[in-house]
Amino acid sequence: MRRGCIAVLAVAALCLAGCVVGPNYTRPATPVPPAFRDAPPATAQEAASFADLPWWEVFRDPVLQKLIRTALEKNYDLRIAAEQITAAREQVIITHANQLPQISASGSYTGGQDAPLGTTGNTNLLALTADVNYQIDFFGGLRRATEAARAQLLATEEARRTVIMTLVSDIATDYYQLLSLDLQLARAKETIQSQAESVRLTRLRVEHGAATQVDTLQAQQVLDSANARIPELERQRTRYENALSLLLGNYPEAIPRGAALPEQYLAPEVPPGITSALLERRPDIRQAEKMLIYYNAEIGVAKAALFPQIPLTGTAGASAILTSTVASFPAVWTYGTSITQSVFNGGALRSKVRVAESQQRQALLVYAQTVQKAFGEVADALVDYRKYHDLRLREEQSVATLNQALRLALKRYRGGVTTYLEVLNDQLSLFAEQLTLAQARGYEYQSVVAVYRSLGGGWKEEGPLVPPPSPQGPASASPQ
Repeated sequence: MRRGCIAVLAVAALCLAGCVVGPNYTRPATPVPPAFRDAPPATAQEAASFADLPWWEVFRDPVLQKLIRTALEKNYDLRIAAEQITAAREQVIITHANQLPQISASGSYTGGQDAPLGTTGNTNLLALTADVNYQIDFFGGLRRATEAARAQLLATEEARRTVIMTLVSDIATDYYQLLSLDLQLARAKETIQSQAESVRLTRLRVEHGAATQVDTLQAQQVLDSANARIPELERQRTRYENALSLLLGNYPEAIPRGAALPEQYLAPEVPPGITSALLERRPDIRQAEKMLIYYNAEIGVAKAALFPQIPLTGTAGASAILTSTVASFPAVWTYGTSITQSVFNGGALRSKVRVAESQQRQALLVYAQTVQKAFGEVADALVDYRKYHDLRLREEQSVATLNQALRLALKRYRGGVTTYLEVLNDQLSLFAEQLTLAQARGYEYQSVVAVYRSLGGGWKEEGPLVPPPSPQGPASASPQ
């Protein structure tokens, strides 16, 4: 018994001193550009990033905030991602359990009669047995497998954060698109209302000989043009409401609105911050790195299979033999170990190592590609933000100019200086520019969302569903 204990302790010490094959992970050197393309000036670039703001400080519409909170509770993609984390966490426990001793116990009981003919006598047999199996992880294959499982768990957690980031940005983008369509519909209905009155007045002028039937037809043309836009705008609005409903985890339904688009808060600046911070802030980049850690550990698992496998086993048991006259309790125990080494496997084990090394190199390329794509998304979002902002300002100026031109054309027409064709052209141009301005407003808001998302904003959770601070109201809206 004493020698057996010494042998077990010696093997355990050998196990603890064992090596771990395979490469240890080190973060790859990833060169990043010194600045984002189309970023603000260096002074703003050095400030805290726009993405460091919580989403409720970026999207201050209380209705939009409520929609986002609802989605964070009910969205199916997010709930699926949470369950994937649960499964990955349990898989870590399963994998780590292989490093621990496996103990099983069994027991049996039998009874019968073994007395000579004509007498009475019973015999009862009670047996208890315990088995211990322990795989000595001398070369670290089991430890590498646990390392890989933990990396997968971290990757699923980052995947969930990516879902949150995407979900918040998708809801905000669709919401602002809805407000843009609402604004376009409002402009179309305003045009219909004003033009219907214009048609009525033109007909009165025709009756009094101050205008011709051609003037009436031309006025009706603007009215018909506005009426023709209504069905398409309503179709698009319904489609976006349906898409938002699905993001909220609901069946298609109407979506509530907050303030109109021109009254919405618009961030006065969107500093991207330093470029190196993007690697830490974007969850998809961190997810790609965790998968790189996983495949790096899998190399160690494959290399450990090349070396001998050393299991340690032990058995202990006791039995009780009970008769009417005798009772005995013999006990037995055994222990042992063995070594298993593959002699010939057709090169399969070494090919598994090469496969693992190839998968690790693929993961490294995916990581580098993910980083490049992230910088590309930031560059696209920043240039969109700048150009859509310029577009909105120019469209506002164009609408103001056309309004003034239309007023002058109406005066000239009513004074008999020009024909209604000049008024018609100005009315059609103004209506088209009003719709374009509404679209430009929507694009500007959506570009802010794109900058926020591309920089990695929107995924941080300050508690599961902490209500955002009270909105600042209309005073918080930026000048439009």
